[in-house]
Amino acid sequence: MTNQDNHITQGNLNVEIGSLKLKNPVMTASGTFGYGEEYAPYVDLNRLGAIIVKGLSLKPRLGNPSPRIMETPAGMLNAIGLQNVGVKGFIEDKLPYLRQFDTPVIANVYGETVEEYLRVSEFLTAAEGIHALEINVSCPNVKKGGVAFGTDPDMITEVTAGVKKVTDLPVIVKLSPNVTDIAAMAKAAEDGGADAVSLINTITGMSVDVERRIPHLKNITGGLSGPAIKPIALRMVWQAATRVHIPVIGIGGIMSAADALEFLIVGARAIQAGTANFVDPRATISIIEGIEAYMNRHNFVDINEFVGSLKI
Repeated sequence: MTNQDNHITQGNLNVEIGSLKLKNPVMTASGTFGYGEEYAPYVDLNRLGAIIVKGLSLKPRLGNPSPRIMETPAGMLNAIGLQNVGVKGFIEDKLPYLRQFDTPVIANVYGETVEEYLRVSEFLTAAEGIHALEINVSCPNVKKGGVAFGTDPDMITEVTAGVKKVTDLPVIVKLSPNVTDIAAMAKAAEDGGADAVSLINTITGMSVDVERRIPHLKNITGGLSGPAIKPIALRMVWQAATRVHIPVIGIGGIMSAADALEFLIVGARAIQAGTANFVDPRATISIIEGIEAYMNRHNFVDINEFVGSLKI
């Protein structure tokens, strides 16, 4: 088939995440693609597998004070603190723009209590144009909520089960890497009824200004992302994929098609590109085209032929 950019692929890139059908496995990681519109001048949003918007809370959040982003060797630290317009502001002001595209919109949900997760999920479920929910139990940059839920398997199960009761949308649970046993956390989400899990979120880190002997980030610590964390993310995705029966979505240091292919081969059904969007606004398109080229080169007719095909 051909598309407007005249590139050709012989293979089928369609993947399924529960009842959610994607034209290809490439998504945008929450918090790295704004609300979608910001990247529209650079990316044909219709070509993406899915758009995952910034994490949404019940009320608007200002986030953490600056400085809150710091480049590191092979990555970046961020302590944005889930700044967002709030779920109602998103539905009223941001979602209408996204409805014009033929690409599923996934809302990332954050709460400081189980009740907040449920309320945000209810608002989004009632809104036209949301195709799935990604439940963020793993943000390392806020003082309450995410981290406490993301490191306790019982809480993961409770939050997941609660959200499943108030929505008929597919529910993806985004897991924290700051745990001892990632597979156990994935299983806890599956036990709660999750349709899929996504991992990993950022790894907690810090950086110091040696001249002034103060942290570079006002928040002191932040979430490390980018190529530096890819080997850890890849290992955790492989461990999760071998433990659960629901789809696993890989995240962490995916900058190129080769990176994405590694995650797919170890068992991820789809991937999310995050930090790559800051380096190259068209990174997602390059990844899609690179996967197409790989399939053509190896004569794969269907992307699912090599998902989880790791030889050990």
